[in-house]
Amino acid sequence: MVKYKTRDEVELIKESAEILGKAHGEIAKMIEPGVKTRQLDERAEEFIRDHGGVPSFKNFNGFPASLCISLNENVVHGFPSEYELKEGDIMSVDCGVFYKGFHSDSAYTYPVGDVPEEVMQLLKVTKESLYKGIEHAVYGNRVGDLAYAIQSYVEGYGYGIVRELVGHGLGRDLHESPEVPNYGKRGKGPLLKDGLVIAIEPMINLGTRNVVQEADGWTIRTADRKPSAHFEHTVAIFKEGTEVLTTHKYIEENFKF
Repeated sequence: MVKYKTRDEVELIKESAEILGKAHGEIAKMIEPGVKTRQLDERAEEFIRDHGGVPSFKNFNGFPASLCISLNENVVHGFPSEYELKEGDIMSVDCGVFYKGFHSDSAYTYPVGDVPEEVMQLLKVTKESLYKGIEHAVYGNRVGDLAYAIQSYVEGYGYGIVRELVGHGLGRDLHESPEVPNYGKRGKGPLLKDGLVIAIEPMINLGTRNVVQEADGWTIRTADRKPSAHFEHTVAIFKEGTEVLTTHKYIEENFKF
């Protein structure tokens, strides 16, 4: 069942999202070769808790960390570890914050140092596809309209769209209905109604769309081990317009590509 939000509830999600955005900004300041991904996770959790929030992901279905850190061919749900970032890596950082009873959720993929041009294009196109989806996430449209916008854009570059993992509704629960895939048909899927809050999150592969799950039971990687990119925003849909609740502003003040 879809849980529609009031204006007041959306304002609380925005407060959560502001903490989340600033936590991402703290991470962005630290990204350079030699930094351990565990250090990024520790800083994110410290910042979130210092500002009255709780990391949404930590202990969610047994997940052990505050951040999902997914490197290179890993798509999502990677663990922070003792791994040290190195020149040429790309790293997806997905984070959620629970604050005043509501969750927010966003993700960003970083290049570390000099990254091959074809991989930089993957990051650029994936980020652009997120905003293509948001453009079509408007009152009266259907999920298929925004999904088709993402799919048609990225497939124009020959990339693979992960189908096993999708965006989602969120609010009092981290994952709510409806599912929000990154592929679909215009005019199909659930109707986008007033008060709907969803996370839109393209997960796009340089090569095949096929993925496999690693032995840890969490990490999802590309079947061909080519790089994958992931960008995400939480948005609220109202009759008067769509509002992006999360922000990448604090990331991009500290880290630009």
